[in-house]
Amino acid sequence: MKRNSTRLWRLLAVLLALTLVAAACGNDDDGAAGGGDDDQADTGGDGDGADGDGDGADGDMDDGDMDDGDMAELTPVTLQLQWVPQSQFAGYFAARDLGFYEDVGLDVTIVDGGVDIVPATVLDSGGADFAISWVPRGLVPREEGLNITNIAQVFQRSGTLQVSFADAGINSVEDLAGKNVGNWGFGNEFELFAGLASVGLDPQSDVTLVQQDFNMTALINGDIDAAQAMIYNEYAQVLETENPETGELFQPEDLTIIDWNDVGTAMLQDAIWADADRLDDDPAYRETAVKFVEASLRGWAYCRDNFQECVDVVVDAGPPFGGPGHQAWMMNEINALIWPSPGGVGMMDQALWDQTVEVATSQGILAAAPDEGAFRTDIAAEAIANLEAAGIDVTGTDFTRLDVEVTPGGE
Repeated sequence: MKRNSTRLWRLLAVLLALTLVAAACGNDDDGAAGGGDDDQADTGGDGDGADGDGDGADGDMDDGDMDDGDMAELTPVTLQLQWVPQSQFAGYFAARDLGFYEDVGLDVTIVDGGVDIVPATVLDSGGADFAISWVPRGLVPREEGLNITNIAQVFQRSGTLQVSFADAGINSVEDLAGKNVGNWGFGNEFELFAGLASVGLDPQSDVTLVQQDFNMTALINGDIDAAQAMIYNEYAQVLETENPETGELFQPEDLTIIDWNDVGTAMLQDAIWADADRLDDDPAYRETAVKFVEASLRGWAYCRDNFQECVDVVVDAGPPFGGPGHQAWMMNEINALIWPSPGGVGMMDQALWDQTVEVATSQGILAAAPDEGAFRTDIAAEAIANLEAAGIDVTGTDFTRLDVEVTPGGE
């Protein structure tokens, strides 16, 4: 009985985590959102082909192109997102709107996520053919019995930060000792807790933990010393806000960040998940999976090389949270979470997978390390080979962030 109760509690915790992280990936209750340059972004210049002349991402794939007469032969596919339309999912909207899915014979319907939607559950129940989910939020339902598998690890880096004002003197994890540290809880705190443990700090006694809303109000008001933030959302919200001491917007130099990628406790986030049973039992589904991943990764390569066009695609797909300024900021930072992809976009980095599992097990989100079926690379590898044959750059080696103008309130 205790074992079953524990498993139920863990599943409920994951559902709550997904519900709340959805808000973090979208917008805060006050509607603040926006775009601009952070202390990393302002060092970047124009990306490779960012003006629209990319390395073949927008080129034709002659052997897959179809005319209107072929529409009836397209294979219908449903993709479940983990939140509403925004630049976090730009590659999929670009692949749909620019005809990349049709080029490989697919008719893709993209279904919005929401606070009451768990992509892993929708996928396993047959409500979608593929789903987008953070890795931990796919692994826990899988451990509880949902037979889903990661077939393309799109995000190569975590977007989660701990943000402070520069005058707080928090320049490292060690500096969080004795501070009021905000976090969203419900599963979003694992990178923070593992980071604290890595320098010998106990989250329960060496810092004062503060339950944080999905905005930066507590940080701006001085109620907390360090706030949890996604680099593509809440971090920008501070930069979009007027500094009452200067009458101007806050600047990157007013802030310091702790990046869990640098600390070594980052966890993998957005990935494409598929139904593992169908992959094993249905050759047609596996073939569709290769096509879907191929066209989706082509969409992400296009967004790398055609920045503004993909921002416009997202705005048209909306209404997204925040204005065009926010979506531009988000597109820039999402690109930086994907590119460069040294092993090829969508390929799993084994070291980062191992790190994610280590953090998940050490923090109790997983009871044990997942088995080998939790991810597979054969589908992404085949998709990448097809893209390379079409002349598309699948690594983005020369990618750099753009300079994106911060707009007040993200408008």
